[in-house]
Amino acid sequence: MILQPVLHPILLALLCAVPAFFVIRALVRSPRRGLWALRLGMIVVVFAMLLRPGIPGGTSQTLATDTDVVIVVDTTASIVAEDWAGDRPRIEGVRADVQAIVDEYPGARFALISFDAAAQLRMPLTTDATALMSSLDVMRPEVTDQSRGSSIGIANRMLADTLSAAAKASPDRARMVFYLGDGEQTAPREPESFASSAKYVDGGAVLGYGTAEGGPMKKTTGAGAAAGGYIEYQGAPAMSVIDENNLRQVSEQLGIEYLHRTADAGIELPEAPSSTTDYAASGEVGNVIELYWIAALVLIVLLAVEVALATMSIVRLRGLSTPAPREKGATA
Repeated sequence: MILQPVLHPILLALLCAVPAFFVIRALVRSPRRGLWALRLGMIVVVFAMLLRPGIPGGTSQTLATDTDVVIVVDTTASIVAEDWAGDRPRIEGVRADVQAIVDEYPGARFALISFDAAAQLRMPLTTDATALMSSLDVMRPEVTDQSRGSSIGIANRMLADTLSAAAKASPDRARMVFYLGDGEQTAPREPESFASSAKYVDGGAVLGYGTAEGGPMKKTTGAGAAAGGYIEYQGAPAMSVIDENNLRQVSEQLGIEYLHRTADAGIELPEAPSSTTDYAASGEVGNVIELYWIAALVLIVLLAVEVALATMSIVRLRGLSTPAPREKGATA
């Protein structure tokens, strides 16, 4: 038998001791001892239920993979350019594709790097995919007024360091990289190369967002989109256009495939490296078969008996309070 109490057992005992004291006192003094014994039984059953008894022996299948997935996301102003699915911001497609990546490689460890004027490790390697998506949900583009141009390769050093550290810590694990951006190089220099990361990469893809026609970009503040409208250039809305040549260059440096993403096409992700362990090989871990539901059923039965007894008492009292009908001819 295993106990998994909802609170510390001593605290549970103290909470149940107070009503039990009054019930026991009434049980000793009252002539209706059966009713009070029933109520004392309810307290005991509730105490047993809150202890959450169980027995070992249940099993649940788990998934463990030997893959680290590093996701590199563009957070420059162009990531909110409105040419995804018509006039939606590109970042909506980014979020949807990252969710697809998480679903495709369950049990893997994920890391998140963002880049605009500088690269930032937003989340180190972890198996908590929920934390990854939460971090992505709150991710905002760089502040428009602080933008001074950005390079699509600014994250090269951080990516290489992240992959290198992962390779040293777990040399037997495979590593995948997914780079998500539009390829626009707005810094006045050649983009940095990702070639130094290639030796650590076993798979992944460069995912490109945007259209040749481009999309307008809303101004952003530290809190998100500003009320001031769209970024302008020479009196007209500035248009962000995808640069697929730059994105293909990144994919060649990393040794992975380039995919242009559109809202009307499903994403085709590469297979996980051969070192990944699937569900069948992951084994099983011990679990606990919960038994608190048995106490809950007993409590329901006791409550039903209590309600039935209370109903019978009410009916009896009503019968006693109803005056007997007078016989004919009786005088007042």
